[in-house]
Amino acid sequence: MALEIPGAIEQSHMNHPDFRVGGKIFATLGAPDKNWGMVKLTPEQQRAFIEKAPGVFKPCSGAWGRQGATNVYLAVAKADIVRRALGTAANNVALGKKKKPTPK
Repeated sequence: MALEIPGAIEQSHMNHPDFRVGGKIFATLGAPDKNWGMVKLTPEQQRAFIEKAPGVFKPCSGAWGRQGATNVYLAVAKADIVRRALGTAANNVALGKKKKPTPK
């Protein structure tokens, strides 16, 4: 599914398959084990996906999870919501972090 995203390529990071757009990782497989994947969301997006499918999505551990990195339990995930999460994560890394406007 990740490779259906325009410009996405598969590589490897820390012995796990990862998926990148523009050289930046937006998703991985196999962490913490083969039943799980990870998508890079914003904290707000993470909350929304967890609300929609609490049995599928959970924050990754530690600061990384608080910043939006989200585990996906692949054994119970439906394809449509995984596609949405992958697309959201790919857009996030493709767009980069938007700078907040400077207050006037």
